[in-house]
Amino acid sequence: MKTPALFLLAALLLSSCGGGGFGGTSVSDSPAVLNVSGWDPKERQRGGEGYSQHDVSALKRNGAHGLIARSAKGPLLDDKFGDFLQSTDRQGMLLGAYHFVTMDQDPAFQADSFVDRVRATARSRGISSRKILLVGDFDTASSPDRLVKFIRRVEQRTGVTPVTYLENSAKLRASLSNATPAQKSIIRRSPYWIALYSPAGTERSMGSNNLTPDGLMEQYGIWDQWAMWQYGGVIWQNGHSAPKHYNTGSWSSPRYFGNMAHPMERNVFKGDVGDLHAFWNRHGWAWW
Repeated sequence: MKTPALFLLAALLLSSCGGGGFGGTSVSDSPAVLNVSGWDPKERQRGGEGYSQHDVSALKRNGAHGLIARSAKGPLLDDKFGDFLQSTDRQGMLLGAYHFVTMDQDPAFQADSFVDRVRATARSRGISSRKILLVGDFDTASSPDRLVKFIRRVEQRTGVTPVTYLENSAKLRASLSNATPAQKSIIRRSPYWIALYSPAGTERSMGSNNLTPDGLMEQYGIWDQWAMWQYGGVIWQNGHSAPKHYNTGSWSSPRYFGNMAHPMERNVFKGDVGDLHAFWNRHGWAWW
């Protein structure tokens, strides 16, 4: 007869194979969310469907529920933001916007610029009564204080807490893990959008060959759970883009999204479709 410990071990092994995956996620069973910027679409690399900032219908056909577009990188506006937002709205997909918070400007000032740009763009593109998810994408050199300033300012301006996406680095992990309790309590209320493309981590300095989303999250010492996982990204080699994606025996993903011809930034949401819509409603901004 198996002991309770053996039953637990068997359950864990079963959940890590097939559709269960980490945190109950898998590419096939978890809602897909894509993120784009002015770099997209990247070049065609195989036969399949294409898309542009003016037409994202192929993304929806391949199962994408939402699209998060870059608004700006610091003071540099993304010139495809409005087109991506409008074409996503046209498809009835969930709308999202992110701002890359650079180190050359005050984060509260960048939050103001972000909120103003999202509202002005949505208004000028005729997007009516559609909430827009707001995301702060933080530089590897960021400090807890910079995250807090951005999060609080967005909350003050919009009444919603933005999502936090981290450009992983040893410095950032050390900085956030040493944040004060007060800083951590503010950052913690911002859902964590995790970036992890392989068990070796997003950089060599992580020093792990078996890193999971939960393992990376624990290194920050802030969140108890993560909301979205960017498991697929793009690496630049000799001026060309190549897919990079988390793909092991315990959690598998394809090189491309569906039948798309381009490499893309891909994410799974931790929950079902109903959970995804509730999450978007909770952290999306009713900008009108």
